[in-house]
Amino acid sequence: MDFILDKGGKYEVILIFEDSKELERGSDLFNYLKEREIFKGKLKEVYVDLSPRGEEIILLGLGKKDKLNYNSFRKAFHKLGKKLAEYKIPSVGIKIPKFDGLCYKTTITAVAEGLLQAEYAFDKYISDKKDKAAVEKVYLEVVEKLKEEASKAIQEAKILIEGIFLTRDLVNERPIKMYPETLAKAAKEALEGLAVKVEIFDKKAIEELGMKAFLAVAQGSDKEPRFIVMTYEGDPESDDRIALVGKGLTYDSGGYAIKPGNSMDTMFTDMAGSATVIGALKAIAKAKLKKNVVGIVAACENLISGSAYKNGDIVGSMSGKTIEVLNTDAEGRLTLADALWYAATEVKASRIIDLATLTGACVVALGNLTSGAITNDDGLMAEVKEAAELAGEYVWQLPSYPEYKELIKGDFADLKNTGGRGAGAITAGLFLEEFVNKVPWVHLDIAGTAYDAKGRDYLPKGATGIHVKTLYYLVKNM
Repeated sequence: MDFILDKGGKYEVILIFEDSKELERGSDLFNYLKEREIFKGKLKEVYVDLSPRGEEIILLGLGKKDKLNYNSFRKAFHKLGKKLAEYKIPSVGIKIPKFDGLCYKTTITAVAEGLLQAEYAFDKYISDKKDKAAVEKVYLEVVEKLKEEASKAIQEAKILIEGIFLTRDLVNERPIKMYPETLAKAAKEALEGLAVKVEIFDKKAIEELGMKAFLAVAQGSDKEPRFIVMTYEGDPESDDRIALVGKGLTYDSGGYAIKPGNSMDTMFTDMAGSATVIGALKAIAKAKLKKNVVGIVAACENLISGSAYKNGDIVGSMSGKTIEVLNTDAEGRLTLADALWYAATEVKASRIIDLATLTGACVVALGNLTSGAITNDDGLMAEVKEAAELAGEYVWQLPSYPEYKELIKGDFADLKNTGGRGAGAITAGLFLEEFVNKVPWVHLDIAGTAYDAKGRDYLPKGATGIHVKTLYYLVKNM
């Protein structure tokens, strides 16, 4: 899809609010449709005039004017992109005015993102593929004095979409092909050409680091673990660096606390945190943001075998803290424990963000619309919330009162890897806090948001790529 900042296009797209009355063009058609309740201008409504004597116009609803936000544009223009593909329309022209109270550059970014989102499909395993008809050229008539800003906005949208699509492809790949070694290889291939140094630690190197908790989870699989460190130095003169840590369980059976069969068919998505970090790093590096960022992934499988760790085991960790394993299906926090300690003590990160498909409890609490958050630093949390709002991705901070920490105190070791059924998302997050060495940190539980079985708006069925944008905006604006 090419964006051209000029007038043009076979069809003209006219933006309409629910309370629109007079239009520069298409008023007769709009009034006719509105009178018959065929098209009212509701958000995401699209009407294409395909009649032989039609005006070659497309009506696009933006909803109520006082409810307009950046996600309105993402949703509406995604629907438009799908309709253009459905009707095989090769080019369109759209006039984008300045909307009150909204940043013009961010508006253009959201418009471009919505259209580009319509192009995603994970169909590599479908034999009888349908031809992908997509609009070839989009002419955007923008405010003349803001043309340069609009051009930058489109470029940024393209970069973000590349990162999001990479994340989706990694998450959607099945575990027969996506395991620790291939995930590490994919990260290397995606990032090394973008001034990102990718280091891959094999099992022996992981043992030398003393990552006992991570290795305990990995030992049930015949596919060896990999520890992946991805370093981008956008500002070599600064010592400030943010660590992005992603959970990398390329498959999770639950181990000896085995999951029910119908809960295992999507467990290839348990590495969505790692994929999000890789996708965000690609966008950050491609945009050449002047920030230092280190991505960290502890990748392994959690399987059952004669050598697998068991419920009741006590394991060590890189930090020296010992952990009672009350549930082998609470494995992600064990791998993250060592990854977070590495970020805090080896990378010496100034701030840490971790992302993990960590708990079913978070899904119960927040569904698949909102990611849960735990933090030890309200200032950093505020920055994450601001970035998430700009990205149109919902984040809700969960409470972290000291009393919750009592639930993960060990009886026979320093800690327990589960605090029980109640407040599961909170105690899991507080377990992780034990390994950040007091570095400012935010944990995002994306168990409900990283994968959507049905899809909604511009998020497709399957992997969503959630929080690639949040991380990008966080790093950019920090």
